[in-house]
Amino acid sequence: MDNDIKSALALLKQGQPPGNREILQEISVGSDFILDFWKEKYLADYLSQGGSKIKFLTGRTGSGRTHFLEMLAMEADNMGYIPVSLSAREVWIHDFKEIYVAVLHQVNLMECLQPCCCEVIRQLGYNPAEIPEDMTFADYLSSQGQLDPLTKREIRQQLEQLFLANPLIDNNFALACSLLTGSLLGYPTLEEPSCRLLLLWLEGSREARLPSLRRLGLSPSRITKYNARHMLRSLVEVCRLAGYKGLVISIDDMEILVGADSTETIRYTRLKREDAYESIRELIDEIDTLKNTMFVFSFERRLIDDDRAGLKSYQALWMRIQNEIEGARFNRFADIVDLDRLIDEVYTPENIVEMSARLASVINRLDSGARPITLSTAEELHARARFGKVSLPRQVNLTTVQEGVEQ
Repeated sequence: MDNDIKSALALLKQGQPPGNREILQEISVGSDFILDFWKEKYLADYLSQGGSKIKFLTGRTGSGRTHFLEMLAMEADNMGYIPVSLSAREVWIHDFKEIYVAVLHQVNLMECLQPCCCEVIRQLGYNPAEIPEDMTFADYLSSQGQLDPLTKREIRQQLEQLFLANPLIDNNFALACSLLTGSLLGYPTLEEPSCRLLLLWLEGSREARLPSLRRLGLSPSRITKYNARHMLRSLVEVCRLAGYKGLVISIDDMEILVGADSTETIRYTRLKREDAYESIRELIDEIDTLKNTMFVFSFERRLIDDDRAGLKSYQALWMRIQNEIEGARFNRFADIVDLDRLIDEVYTPENIVEMSARLASVINRLDSGARPITLSTAEELHARARFGKVSLPRQVNLTTVQEGVEQ
């Protein structure tokens, strides 16, 4: 058994998502109730047409939030989006620059610029597949005796048309991408130190010296929390030019805003917490300026229930996201998705039995120590599911493993 499978097995026995795509799909029951809806209404339609959306995912401990986010990332990837998974335990969210930088690191800008190179090559009438892997486009043209001044001008014009003429890309961001793409094409040439300098600036690093950037033709300012959303929009557009449909960004563990234990490396003061709420409020108000982007903020119920420090304590944000009217049936269009409300419509006793059976099958195939629960046990779990601190999916997991141990 390799280390990845061992890790997945250990996580399953603890009631955690396995971190393995195949196992995740195998044990999933009920997540398609919301996931299929989001795929149809948002991923396949609204986002791909240029829209953007913000959702808030909540539930008690063990409600399946992280499991759902992993399934969402997998489906987004399959449908042509770039999934980005962040945790508020690892990324400061009171400063949107930190979110932008974390997204940039997961996107891998240089990889996205490769398809842009191919587009420039096609626009010049060449087939990218015909260029040897160990040669740049400029080297290939030079070997054919075709790298003349007219061709060089056409390369510059195509780069300008692709990036600088795009109104959705910040001018300095566009110029940086144009120069980096040129370095991949082999023309216009860019020295390695200059390439590193541009990447440092795009990452918001203070190591990037502005005078050096000005010599490359940029008129840059530092990337801060005030212009980071604009830079994120530019990044999303470059991803779209590379052939992706957009970005699906999830930020988990938001409950850390209302309290962290002594082991946490990120701890929020009252001022930082309010800055985080204000940052989310600004994102909501400016969501229409983003394109092809979905944000999902995920947290335990206490972030809502805590009137003193939770979302309700910041009225400017709460008044924008609260579900003013809640019917008996689950509203899949709601901005706040409470997974604990799926008890009646999704987590029926029959589905609970299936959840347990799938989990036990995976655990016993890899190791041992699990036994599917009976229908009567499922009915008992369902009856008391609305009470206690632990959600129904986690109770099913723990019961399945516990009964297997007692067997």
